Amino acid sequence: MDKIKFGTDGWRAVIGDTYTVRNIARVAEGTAKWVKKQSDEPTIVIGHDCRFNGRLFMETAIKVYLHHGIKVYYADGFVSTPMVSMGTKQYGANIGVVLTASHNPPSYGGYKLKSNFGGPLLPDKIQEVEDLIPDTVDAEILSADLDQAIADKRLIKVDLETTYIDAVKESFDVEAIKNSGLRLAFDAMYGSGQNVLKPLFPEMSMLHCEHNPGFMGQAPEPIAKNLKELEAFIKADGNIDAALATDGDADRIGLYGKDGEFIDSHHIILLLIHYMVKYKGMTGKVVTAFSCSPKIAKMCKHYGLDHQTVKIGFKHIAGIMIDEDVLLGGEESGGIATKGHIPERDGIWMGMIIWEFMAKSGKSLASLIDEVYEIVGAFKFERSDLHISEELKQEIISNCENNAYASFGKYEVQSVETIDGFKFFLPNDSWVMIRPSGTEPVLRVYAEAIDLDEVRVILKATEDTLLKK
Repeated sequence: MDKIKFGTDGWRAVIGDTYTVRNIARVAEGTAKWVKKQSDEPTIVIGHDCRFNGRLFMETAIKVYLHHGIKVYYADGFVSTPMVSMGTKQYGANIGVVLTASHNPPSYGGYKLKSNFGGPLLPDKIQEVEDLIPDTVDAEILSADLDQAIADKRLIKVDLETTYIDAVKESFDVEAIKNSGLRLAFDAMYGSGQNVLKPLFPEMSMLHCEHNPGFMGQAPEPIAKNLKELEAFIKADGNIDAALATDGDADRIGLYGKDGEFIDSHHIILLLIHYMVKYKGMTGKVVTAFSCSPKIAKMCKHYGLDHQTVKIGFKHIAGIMIDEDVLLGGEESGGIATKGHIPERDGIWMGMIIWEFMAKSGKSLASLIDEVYEIVGAFKFERSDLHISEELKQEIISNCENNAYASFGKYEVQSVETIDGFKFFLPNDSWVMIRPSGTEPVLRVYAEAIDLDEVRVILKATEDTLLKK
């Protein structure tokens, strides 16, 4: 029996190993039992991403839900996580389910839970579902007749993608972006957001916007090392003003400027706050994950905004967004949500805000970043993922807990914060952070400094110290 445990954002496992029909049925059984406790007329919205056998796994889950008398709304074809979150709220469902492994490598499948408010199911509720997952399920539970369920209107097909595209049209000045003269590009990384921008911007340069369940062997995470084709395309073209990239389920954003330089999430968050407050007159609290730059707190102080730091995992941000007046919630990983939309990470939505900012201001991305630097100061950031043994990873974490690291090379540790992982503050407003991933077998090392050369020196010094080189 495989232990099924929900991590930072859902359950992830290797397809054909632990991610199997049998285990999907088990998780679906736990979900069904939980939903039945919430309502006398329970409903679920479900969709799957672009990964291998998504339809099969979705139909497996649907059969379990139907066995329990639950009404199911399903997306016919792959959809993004924001589409399912939006659909869960729209149809008043008790829960939303997205079969996705998000940014994980192609060999992974996953199962995310969404709340009726249109964002991640909150941690205490996720634990309740997890506690209801049985060790085994009977074959009878998968005997539901899907065609009959459709005829009986217990299984209803919904077009979540069109609903999402319509929301984008209603929320943004698409014509202003089209008529701005900006040359834009979009890299879907073969993910489930690949069809959204085609009808809105038919002239836009599109990369990896076709169905490829193997993702050409590349983990669909929109970070610089995974976007070399997009970077090369921008540099070869020489006239792309900005390029957006989204991950496997389109809830994370990656961004490039005109020169082909990757713009990290810290800069994106700062740009979004700057636009929404200075240019649009919006207000509200800012909530960011522990791995985000201290520059965000500095920006909030400049604009008189409350700022709160939370543990990593968007579910920790979503709970605050539904209870308080939040302008923006964001993570270092590219998951960002803003006021006026569902409390959910959404890569395409964030990209549209940036493009609208450029179009409305008439300024280049570089000029807008300079405006941000005038407030918080210039900085660069980079993250390194160490693929090491579990034994060594635990040894490093133990060393962190026991304050074993007084310096990393020439960089002396001035203070440490431990909200979620270990953030070591170094001289000259630099910092390095160490944290094990909640979804992958890696140790993440994050660093910030005044320029990229310094960032990479810090990362190398940290890696050498951790691995005792």
